Amino acid sequence: MGKPRSARNARRGQSAAEAVVEPVDGGLAELIPDRDRARAWTLLIDGAPQSHVDLDDPTYLSFEYQRRLGHVIDLVAPAGKPVHVVHLGGGALTLARYTAATRPRSTQQVVERDAPLVQLVRRELPLDPNARIRVRSADAREGLAKITDGWADLVIADVFSGARTPAHLTSVEFLDDVRRVVKPGGLYAANLADGPPLAHLRGQIATAAAVFAELALIADPTVLRGKRFGNAVLVGSGRPLPVAELTRRAASDPHPGRLEHGKELADFTGGAVPVTDAAAVASPAPPSSVFR
Repeated sequence: MGKPRSARNARRGQSAAEAVVEPVDGGLAELIPDRDRARAWTLLIDGAPQSHVDLDDPTYLSFEYQRRLGHVIDLVAPAGKPVHVVHLGGGALTLARYTAATRPRSTQQVVERDAPLVQLVRRELPLDPNARIRVRSADAREGLAKITDGWADLVIADVFSGARTPAHLTSVEFLDDVRRVVKPGGLYAANLADGPPLAHLRGQIATAAAVFAELALIADPTVLRGKRFGNAVLVGSGRPLPVAELTRRAASDPHPGRLEHGKELADFTGGAVPVTDAAAVASPAPPSSVFR
């Protein structure tokens, strides 16, 4: 197969950008141009949407789970204040770009195992050279282990391999290391995916509850009712969370989300037990209909 035309065509002023298709460690990566936004692209891996980036407006978050993580970024500190953020899982670096745009002078570390994917994204969707974003090609847990105690205001976990979260990123031992890296009062946020009967999601809430005193979960109500497969954002901290503002923001999204915390979240967890390294398994694979 001949080498496809590059996303750089759009930056050279040609009227119609074409998809970029390249093999990466995680499968076949595709950068698909957004026909409604001049310099915006969707990243897919083996057909599964991973990220959306608008190079002209890095504050634009297209995916609903990324908007919910954006709310957490907005509320981790007073508006505009620089923060330290660790991103476990890079994708197209959407959330790192968002943080750099909304919180200038922030310092960010991205840990992304797929080095060819990082190279593709850097080449076709270049970062702002003034953004203080360091990208390290390493396994998420190994990269996390190298970060200084108490360095991060926020750790975001958004790691998928073949549309599944790897088992070693679902355990109490993993979250113990997250807690080590997070400053006192800092936040942890994870993008989780599950479908009926929601056993994985309930187990992840129980696991986080063993490490963090305060938790909140944001998801589409139909996902929480076990009606369909989808994403949920779990937020944890050692301090009280900005529940009222997170609730308001999630409810006002184009696809409104519901927030659960406190007794309601404990009831939702339904007696699930924390996951340890010895018992950890990857998150369930989404049904093929999810990406149609």
